[in-house]
Amino acid sequence: MENCAIILAAGEGKRMKSQGPKVLCQVLFKPMLEWVIDAVEGAGVLNLCVVTGHLHSEVESFLDGLAKTKQRTAPYEHVYQAEQKGTAHAVMMAEQFLRHHTGANVLILSGDAPFLDPKTIRSALLEHIESEQAVTVISAEPSNPFGYGRIVRDRSTGALKAIVEEKEADAPTKQIREINSGAYWFRVDSLLSVLHNIENENSTGEYYLPDAIRLLLSRSQKAGAFLTNDSNVVLGANDRKQLSELNLIAKQNVLLRLMADGVDIPCPDGILIGPDVTVGNDTRILPGSILTGRTRVGKGCTIGPNALLEDTIAGNSCVLQNVQCSGVEIKDEQTLKPFTNLRARSVY
Repeated sequence: MENCAIILAAGEGKRMKSQGPKVLCQVLFKPMLEWVIDAVEGAGVLNLCVVTGHLHSEVESFLDGLAKTKQRTAPYEHVYQAEQKGTAHAVMMAEQFLRHHTGANVLILSGDAPFLDPKTIRSALLEHIESEQAVTVISAEPSNPFGYGRIVRDRSTGALKAIVEEKEADAPTKQIREINSGAYWFRVDSLLSVLHNIENENSTGEYYLPDAIRLLLSRSQKAGAFLTNDSNVVLGANDRKQLSELNLIAKQNVLLRLMADGVDIPCPDGILIGPDVTVGNDTRILPGSILTGRTRVGKGCTIGPNALLEDTIAGNSCVLQNVQCSGVEIKDEQTLKPFTNLRARSVY
C-alpha cells in the first residue's frame, strides 16, 4: 500500500483580512497550499486528500486547476469540514480516505506552512519506519519557541513522551526549545484505532491531533520526534506581517540558490523570483526584475533592469530590458526593444 497525505486547509485566517482562503495567500507569487503540495509530491507521496473549509469552493477550484496544470491522471481528493473544531476533527473528516490506505503511513500537515521540504518529509518517514513507530512528529528548534507545543523526550531513550502546549507548560518545560511543527507521520491503522477516542474536554472545545499521540503512548505504542535542522519548516502566516516575513525568507533562499548555480545577481534590490523559476548560468539579473510562474531563462542572458517575465521561456543570450512578457517563448540571442509588451501564444 502506498503512503498518503492529508493536508489541513480549512482555516479561515481572519487576521489575514482577505476575501479569499488563507491557504491561497501567496509566498513569492505561489499559493502556500501549492508550496505544501509540491513538497509532499516531491517526497514521493502522490495520494493526497485536502481538508477544505472556509471558502471551500475556491480551494477546490484551485485544486482542480492545479491537477490539470500538473497533468495528473486523477484530480486531488478533498473533503469538507463544515465546522472547524480542531485538527483531529479535520482528520476525522478524511476518515474514508484513511480507510482506503490501511496498512500504509499517512503524513498529516498544515496547508499554510510553505517551507516544509521534501528532504525533511522523506527523512522523517525513514526514521518512522526504521524505528517502527506508530507516530513520528517532525520537530524543530527555533530561536524563540514561545507559543509552540514543546517536545518532551524520555531522558534515557530519547523517545517522545509528550507534547505540552505553551499554556499548559510549567517553567522547566518552557525552557525546552524543541517544538512541534504540526506535521506528523502516523501509521494509518494506529491513527484509526484512537481517532474517535480523542475528546474535546479543553478550554476551546476542540479536538486536537496531539491527543492521538497521548492515546497511542497510553497503549504502549511507540512515538518519536524527528528533529530537523531547518527551523523555518514550522513557520506559517496568520496575518499580512507574517506573510511578508515568509516572502523575505523565500526571496533570500531563491536568490542564494540561483547564485550558487552560477547566476549573476550583482544587486538583489527589487528582484523577486518565484520558487519554480529556472535560470541558466552566466545570466545577469538586474534590479527591478520580477520572474514568476514556470519561467525558464537560458544561459548568458541579461534580464532587467525592470523586466517582468511570467511563465515565459527565454533562450540563451537574450537581452530583456524594460520589457513585460507573459506566456511567451523568446528564441536564442533575441534582444527585445525597451517597453515591449508580449502576451501569450507567441514565439519571438
